[in-house]
Amino acid sequence: MKNLKLLLSNLTKMKIIISYKYSRLYLVAIISIYINAYQCMSSYSQSDSLFSYLEIAAKNNPTVLQLYYDYEASLQKVPQVGSLPDPELSVGVFLKPMELLGGKQIADIRIMQMFPWFGVLNSAKDEMSRMAKAKFESFRNAKLQVFYDVQRSWFELNKIKQDIRISEKNIDILRTIERLSLIKFKASSSEGNSSSVSGGNFTKTSTSTSSSSSSGMQSMGGSSGNVQSSASAPMQNNTMGSTSANSSLVDLYRIQIEIGELENNIALLKNQQNTIAARFNTYLNRKLESKVWLPDSLKADTLSQSFLEISNNMLATNPMLGMINFEQQSYEARKKMVTRMGYPMVGLGLNYSLINESDNAMSNPSMNGKDMIMPMVTLTLPIYRKKYYAMKKEVDFMKSASEKTYQATSNQLQAEYYEALQLYQDAQRRIKLYENQSRLANKSLDITIKDFSSSSSGLTDILIIRQQVLNYEFKMIEAIVDYNTAIAWLKKLGNLEKL
Repeated sequence: MKNLKLLLSNLTKMKIIISYKYSRLYLVAIISIYINAYQCMSSYSQSDSLFSYLEIAAKNNPTVLQLYYDYEASLQKVPQVGSLPDPELSVGVFLKPMELLGGKQIADIRIMQMFPWFGVLNSAKDEMSRMAKAKFESFRNAKLQVFYDVQRSWFELNKIKQDIRISEKNIDILRTIERLSLIKFKASSSEGNSSSVSGGNFTKTSTSTSSSSSSGMQSMGGSSGNVQSSASAPMQNNTMGSTSANSSLVDLYRIQIEIGELENNIALLKNQQNTIAARFNTYLNRKLESKVWLPDSLKADTLSQSFLEISNNMLATNPMLGMINFEQQSYEARKKMVTRMGYPMVGLGLNYSLINESDNAMSNPSMNGKDMIMPMVTLTLPIYRKKYYAMKKEVDFMKSASEKTYQATSNQLQAEYYEALQLYQDAQRRIKLYENQSRLANKSLDITIKDFSSSSSGLTDILIIRQQVLNYEFKMIEAIVDYNTAIAWLKKLGNLEKL
């Protein structure tokens, strides 16, 4: 609508500016230019709709956003673990001043700062940064998974739309066959009526002839049998006409049964379409009843990367393997940190004693009432070594578990790669097969319908061939959907975020 309003406003301005002599020519040219531009814009937006849906999913999907915020939160742990512990400040006040040789002590203030062993803070920062990178790889994996889910659901919606289109087209074909059957039924009914009328007239004529020339009939005994056989022929024609009419009526009923089944199948497909569309909208985090644009035709996608490139990227840059790799690196940094935590911690502090003057300070009058400042050094004694040994073993076991997880994930990815490759190759083969089979079946159906209209073939042949055409078209759409899904699967395994 915005493009249409802009087009109308521009055309109005051009009408005012262009002279009357060349106005029609210019207006036709400008209209054609705007229409072509609008069509190009529409085709671009339609053909690029899947990419737009992928962008919306990447920005709005709750799972992707949740993992991204987890990554941002893990980044905030790096400065936390890399900072020194908070200094300790203690203040003691004497309710009754303590008498000293140099005065009266009324308060004692102490501040202390602990320092871990060299390298502990750096190892802690390294561990948290590696864990943050692992969170980022998890975010990337979730985004690739959402991309794959969006594409798979979108292809399923395309399949259902094409199935509905094929079913509706077959209903139109059955309607055409129904009209031909109705014409044959009316023709059979009219032939039966005309046969019965002509048979009655022949019976009357033969009766009068036999009564008037009974003597001749008695003398010609052999000829009476011929007269009786001639009289029974119209009755047989009448029976054949009735049988043909009943057969045409049965054909009409069979066609109506086929149409009813197709209409029921269309209703079922529409219900499935609503369900899959709701699931598709959940990936985009929008209203479930939001409309999903689908193209009129479904085409096979192309895989620009080679299988070797996808396989190499899968093992080198896959986010799941990258996440496990960063976890292993974080365990190595933690082991260094745990080792250094087993060394003593050093604390530096200052003690300040607040002293007032005393009347009894006789020994050293010069120190009477002077405050005292005392530097302090503390040292922790990590003599309980069992917990440090346990912490090292814990890290070793976690690292071993991570290595096994890496191996299992790598094996799973390779198995998925071969499954996706098999689906890709099988779908590619089926597309070629069903394309040829569908073409031949459609030609056979056209020939059979022409023969049916000329009464040279029966309805059974048409229904059998039509069912073959229907099955091949359904299988063709299913093969294209499997082919595109396999390509999306391979892109996901190959860590191809730019889909």
